[in-house]
Amino acid sequence: MSEKASSSENIVSQKYDRCLADLLVKAGVGFSVGVVASVIAFRRRTWPIALSTGFGIGAAYADCDRSFNPARVSGTRIISQTDENK
Repeated sequence: MSEKASSSENIVSQKYDRCLADLLVKAGVGFSVGVVASVIAFRRRTWPIALSTGFGIGAAYADCDRSFNPARVSGTRIISQTDENK
């Protein structure tokens, strides 16, 4: 049996699902680190929580951007159809 080819809609849907899961995980980790840092080092201030949650969201955004735009990854070369035949 041959596997059914994935449609472009399914591929995009899977990328969005991965991006959303990555966002939730990294924002959650950033929030947790911010809470711990706020309690231990910064006398219960709120800015460490906001800062570390923002770092997590930014990292997830960068990963998602690389997932949808592979040409932005340094060292990646896009080969066109005409280059493969040479």
